[in-house]
Amino acid sequence: MTSPRLNKVIGALDAGQHVFATFSAADPASATELSNSDYDAVVFEMEHKPWDINALKDSFQYLLSRRRVYEADSLAPAVTPLVRIPANGAEKAQWHAKQALDLGAFGIVWPHISTVEEARNAVAACRYPRLPDAPRHEPAGLRGDGPHAATRYWGIPNIEYYARADVWPLAPDGEILVGLMIEDQLGIKNLPDILDQVPGIGLVLIGEGDMSQELGFPRQYEHPRVLECKRQILDICGERGVAVGHPHVTADNVKQVLDDGYRFLMSAPVRTYPGLHKARELTGRG
Repeated sequence: MTSPRLNKVIGALDAGQHVFATFSAADPASATELSNSDYDAVVFEMEHKPWDINALKDSFQYLLSRRRVYEADSLAPAVTPLVRIPANGAEKAQWHAKQALDLGAFGIVWPHISTVEEARNAVAACRYPRLPDAPRHEPAGLRGDGPHAATRYWGIPNIEYYARADVWPLAPDGEILVGLMIEDQLGIKNLPDILDQVPGIGLVLIGEGDMSQELGFPRQYEHPRVLECKRQILDICGERGVAVGHPHVTADNVKQVLDDGYRFLMSAPVRTYPGLHKARELTGRG
């Protein structure tokens, strides 16, 4: 009997569904607010925020809602924690991925992946080593053994964790998601080879901010050249059945985002103050 899926993101992608996610700083207060949200996942943002491993550990715990876990009758977190690490692909910093996974992260988002070698390193860093004659050996794992916090967070014994903590879809029952950010022309050029030669890539995220910078149109996400590059990524991934993520989904563009074929939709939560706004309106200070 197959154990119930723990990673909601993989479960949705595997079923051909859309995933709804957001970025968040590694901050317990933010994690608490997101714990009762309708997001499928939160990507703790540590590329442009500090790499604070203790804050990340605390955020994982505050993201858990005991009530929601109890009501769902499943060990799966209601909101799945992923981590965008600070190192660019070329830096091959496996230790960032190792530490995040050892705390219980269900996936790693790797910024600035541009080559097959960088992509292979990203997948390998999220896998435990396998002997060359073992099934699904490649890419050969590089992750060190120390998942004690992760097994507690996932709620399963060590031996079960080892069996399930492999990358999907390379391992069909794997619970670890490897997401690559394609953010430049070299990455687009090499993307077909990356997806054809490196098994285990579950998601490609478009880095339209850095991409627009490289093209000379900073933050102009609707510029024809930026749109052309995004379309290339969508087409390349679509031909290979790999989901593509959009990092800047809003109420204004979400229909177009869905029509374009994105399946991992990242939108920013917005804090509102309806009582304050109404009071200012009624007192003439609106």
